[in-house]
Amino acid sequence: MKRHFLSIVTVAGLVLGAGCSKKNDTPPAETTPPAETAKPTETTKPPEAKEDAVTPPPAKADAAEANAEDPLAAPDDVAAPPADAEKTATGLASKVLTPGTGTEHPAKRDTVKVHYTGWTKDGKRFDSSVARGEPTEFPLNAVIPGWTEGLQLMVVGEKRRFWIPANLAYGETPRRPGAPSGQLTFDVELLGIEKAPTIPAPEDVAAAPADATKTESGLSYKVLTKGEGGDHPKATDRVTVHYSGWTTDGELFDSSVLRGSPATFPLNGVIPGWTEGVQLMSVGDKFRFWIPGNMAYGDTPKRPGAPAGTLVFDVELIKIN
Repeated sequence: MKRHFLSIVTVAGLVLGAGCSKKNDTPPAETTPPAETAKPTETTKPPEAKEDAVTPPPAKADAAEANAEDPLAAPDDVAAPPADAEKTATGLASKVLTPGTGTEHPAKRDTVKVHYTGWTKDGKRFDSSVARGEPTEFPLNAVIPGWTEGLQLMVVGEKRRFWIPANLAYGETPRRPGAPSGQLTFDVELLGIEKAPTIPAPEDVAAAPADATKTESGLSYKVLTKGEGGDHPKATDRVTVHYSGWTTDGELFDSSVLRGSPATFPLNGVIPGWTEGVQLMSVGDKFRFWIPGNMAYGDTPKRPGAPAGTLVFDVELIKIN
């Protein structure tokens, strides 16, 4: 099955490249020339209106009838969430259209299989897997924040409508060419969840234990495995490491170990807690770090999808480049 990648910043990045609906290529109808005006005659009189004649009201588009004819037509409440919609602290609003049959919710790192249709608030459809006739699959942490948050509320078989504010979608002025702007409305049906492999969180993930060392900056660390010793990397060095990272509630958000490939980067090009902490290590060392929010991505990260608050990392220094 093909995977259509919707974009966060980057579906890298609803995972990226959602298709856009095609423009209407139907040529305009020919304009009928105005009828020639009949010459008035002295005997011509306007016909008298019959007493029992009823003037029919002007035709009015029936939204329900239109939706019956086009199942992908914008819903009546596309412009704004109704009063009975649920709203989260981030501003994401949603409403269950069809209850699900499952019991498990997807996690951020899981891959989900969905059918969806998206509209701008003026009712224009910009993307639909339903129209393509093929569901879409993607890792939940690789799409726009509104999707990452929203789909974690769902269970398999559920169909839900989301009203995603611009700051949780592509923004008011999208950087990605062709991306829709402003608030977006999606109908999403969750078809399946593929659980991501994981590494269990350490028992002391919630807080640094009493035997951990704490630096003046607030960084805490503990030596798990001692290497052969030797030089420590400088902030300007490039290092190669294996690592796994968790939030303090035990959720794994990243791991080079699971990817099966060590990461290499300049030590002064990462979060401050890493820049300081890895300089304490020698090749072969494995440390556990408790990095406070102000030395990580912050308590309210500006980068979409970044983990918030104190983060816990197990880091093994493989090489100093």
